[in-house]
Amino acid sequence: MDIYDIIWNDPIPETFDNYEDAANFWEVHDTTDYLDDFETVEVHTKFRHRHFEIELAEDVMVALRQKAKRQGVSLERLANDILREQVVAA
Repeated sequence: MDIYDIIWNDPIPETFDNYEDAANFWEVHDTTDYLDDFETVEVHTKFRHRHFEIELAEDVMVALRQKAKRQGVSLERLANDILREQVVAA
């Protein structure tokens, strides 16, 4: 018996004391060695928001942040309001 037999044959603990203990266990164990201990579950999700990424010039971003802060709104809300006013309503 070598070290790999010992690691792979460890039972999954019923509970872990904390996330670090769980991370330490799974750092040296492979879930594919425990397929019989897992069950397939069906999950239904609904995305509430879509996120898009665009590149902005640094000066534009700085100005947006400053304006959002002055108005007391989030950067996201300010950007959406400006784009909606300038693009969607046009």
